[in-house]
Amino acid sequence: MGTNGSQRTNVVFGGAGFIGTHLCARLRATQPDATVVAVDCAPPDSPVAGVDYRALDVRAPIPVDLVAADGRRLALYNLAAVHRTPGHPTHEYYETNVLGALNVNEFARQTGAQEIIFTSSIAVYGPDEGRKIETSPPQPTSAYGWSKWLAEEVHRYWYRETPGRRLTIVRPAVIFGPGERGNFTRLATALGRGTFFFPGRRDTIKGCGYVGELVRAMDFVHDRNESEALFNFCYSRDYTIAEICDAFHRVGMLKRPVGTVPLSLMLFAGFGFEVLNSLGLRNSISRERIRKLVVSTNIEPGTLQRMGYDYETDLEEGLRRWQEAVPTGAFV
Repeated sequence: MGTNGSQRTNVVFGGAGFIGTHLCARLRATQPDATVVAVDCAPPDSPVAGVDYRALDVRAPIPVDLVAADGRRLALYNLAAVHRTPGHPTHEYYETNVLGALNVNEFARQTGAQEIIFTSSIAVYGPDEGRKIETSPPQPTSAYGWSKWLAEEVHRYWYRETPGRRLTIVRPAVIFGPGERGNFTRLATALGRGTFFFPGRRDTIKGCGYVGELVRAMDFVHDRNESEALFNFCYSRDYTIAEICDAFHRVGMLKRPVGTVPLSLMLFAGFGFEVLNSLGLRNSISRERIRKLVVSTNIEPGTLQRMGYDYETDLEEGLRRWQEAVPTGAFV
């Protein structure tokens, strides 16, 4: 990412999303003379200055004239995805994540792009307490996990078609930072209100990483110029949910968890919320989401360790940077 910026065009599919926004910001900072095109079906919440935003849906064929045929080196970043699970009909994961990958491949063929950088997910490993490294066999159980694994294979097919192509695949764990509005934001909100209970246990490992560290690691791996690279992304240290809550307390002065609620009681309550949801009282609580809370995401960033990647942040520093980046100091 960091070289020959004046002769380069970066196209970021999913560029208006959480990670996409931070990636576009890094591309602009590290390659000020490069062109950055962000493609998304939704408008950006926090537009990055100097980025050319285009409203397109990757589920449809991508027009070849999306970028100018000016001879610049073309790199494609495929971040476009339907990811919240549960939360979407099964077919939507495949339509966006797999069909989208096929369309990105075809766009690469038509434009002559030789580089694809794809954000997959640790969901390809499936829910399991065991330690997961890049060579662990994929065992997805959710539609999201399956769609991400299939999308990886779609991009690998493109990579193997023609010599000289490059493919980088990153499998991020839980990513947090400004604009996330996901797991860590919900946790911070509950801690701030004093309503967070440990779900079933305190020692659940949650592989995680700051979004700025993620895009920095993507830069690091890609700049090593390996023709094919696959890497997990999270901090090397295993953080438990209790340690994550302690870090929020130290950095943001948020309240500590109230206690621990037995899993059986939480599942019973989750069933009740599912009933309410079926009656039209929409909410995001389900037994599947509750079960996800108590299963560790025990991920090892083996490739980054082998390559000698030097982390710029740890959990506390990542939370601190998140807080400093938001004018109100809130974890949103």
